[in-house]
Amino acid sequence: MASTTTKVTVDSLSKRDTVISIGIIGVLFFMFGFVSWVNAILIPYFKIACELTNFQSYLVAFAFYISYLVMSVPSSYLLKAVGFKKGMMVGFWIMALGAFIFIPAAYTRTYEVFLIGLFSLGTGLAVLQTAANPYITILGPKERAAQRISIMGICNKGAGILAPLIFAAVILKASDSTLFEQIPLMNATERAAALDELIRRVITPYTILGIGLICLGLFVRFSPLPEIDTEQETEDIALANTGKTSILQFPHLILGAIAIFLHVGTQVIAIDTIINYAGSMGIDILEAKTFPSYTLAITICGYLLGITLIPKYISQKQALQLCTLLGVILTLLIVSVNGNVHFLNHYTDISIWFVVLLGLPNSLIWAGIWPLAIDGLGKFTKLGSSVLIMGLCGNALLPLAYGYFVDIFNDRLAYWVLFPCYSYLVFYAFIGHRIRTWKTNKIKLAPNT
Repeated sequence: MASTTTKVTVDSLSKRDTVISIGIIGVLFFMFGFVSWVNAILIPYFKIACELTNFQSYLVAFAFYISYLVMSVPSSYLLKAVGFKKGMMVGFWIMALGAFIFIPAAYTRTYEVFLIGLFSLGTGLAVLQTAANPYITILGPKERAAQRISIMGICNKGAGILAPLIFAAVILKASDSTLFEQIPLMNATERAAALDELIRRVITPYTILGIGLICLGLFVRFSPLPEIDTEQETEDIALANTGKTSILQFPHLILGAIAIFLHVGTQVIAIDTIINYAGSMGIDILEAKTFPSYTLAITICGYLLGITLIPKYISQKQALQLCTLLGVILTLLIVSVNGNVHFLNHYTDISIWFVVLLGLPNSLIWAGIWPLAIDGLGKFTKLGSSVLIMGLCGNALLPLAYGYFVDIFNDRLAYWVLFPCYSYLVFYAFIGHRIRTWKTNKIKLAPNT
C-alpha cells in the first residue's frame, strides 16, 4: 500500500528544513560508518577465534556487502511503497535483527551463523543507503552535491575511526597477545575453551547495538525529515528521456554503477586488509588495530579539502579525475617501494603508509561518481540510485579476490588487485560519465563541462 505521507519538492523546503534534514541524514551516515567499518577488526578477530584462512576471514566483508547486490532493487520498491521514513525505520530494524543473531552465533561459535547476522546487517544498510544517498544528492544545488556528500563522508568515516577502537577496547584485553601465541600450543579441549571465551565477548556490544538500532528506527520514523518527491521531472529532463523505458538505457548510470563497484572495493581493501597486512610485518593485533583509523583519518582530511575547494576552486568532476589518478600512483607505490620506517611509534615497511594514504583519493571518488551517474535520470532517479547501491557489492567481492591472492602470493603483491580498479575509475572520470548511448558506431557524449 502506497504511503499517504505528503511529499514535497526540494525547492519548497526552507533553509531551516534543509539544514535539519541534512543533520538527520548525517546521523544516518554516522551509523552506516559505525556498523560497516567495525568489520576491519572483525576480520582478524574471527580469523583467530574461528580458526580461518585469509580467504575465509574475508567472507565477513562478503556476507555483509553482498546484500547490497541482492537487496538494493527490492529496497527501492519498498521505499516507493511506504516512503523514505517508514522504509528507513524498517532498514534499522533489519539491522537490529542482524545484531541479535550474533548472540546465538557466539554461544555456538558458528562462523556461518555470524555470516547470516552480517548479511542481515548489510540488508538493513542497503535499504538505508538506497534512501539516504539520493536524498543528500538532491537536497540542494547539483554543483554542491559533492560538498554535501563530503560532509556525510566525515560523519561516516568519523564513526569508522571510532568503531574499531571502541570495539577493540570492549572485546580485547591487554593479555590477549600472549593468549594468541599460546592458542596453537594448547590441546583440543583447552583451545576450544579459550576460543569460546574469546568469541563470546561480542555478545554484549552487539546486544547494545541491536537495541540502539531499534531506537534509531523509531527516531527517524517520527523525526521532522520530509518526504522528498523524486518522481518529478523538469521539462528539459522529461524531453531528453522521451522514449526511454528502462534504466539500462542510461549508459552513464550503468558505467557509474561499475565505477561504484570498483571504488568501494578499493576503499574496503584499504581499510579492512590493513590490520592483516601489519600482521604480516610482525605487528600484533593490539598495535595494528589503529591502522584502519589512520586510513579513515586521512579520508576525513580529503573530505575537508573537498568541502573547502569544491566548487569554489575546483569542480567535483576535476576532483574525481585527480583522485582516480592518485589512486593509480599510490597502488604502484605500494607494490614497488619498500624500506623500514619509524613513524607514529610504529616500526613498519613504508608500503603500509601508502595503503593508509589511499584514504585521500578514496574520499572524493564516491562524491564525484554519484552526481555524474544520476544526472538527468528524472523519474528514473530512485531506481537508478538502487542500481548504484548494488555496486556496493564490490565491498563483498574484491576483498575476497585480495584474500585469494594473499594465500597464493603474499599480502603485499595482492594489492595489485587495486590497479585495474583505479584504471577503470580514471576512464569513468574522464570519458565514461559522458557516454549517453550504447551504439558504438555513433557514440554520443554529454558536454564536457
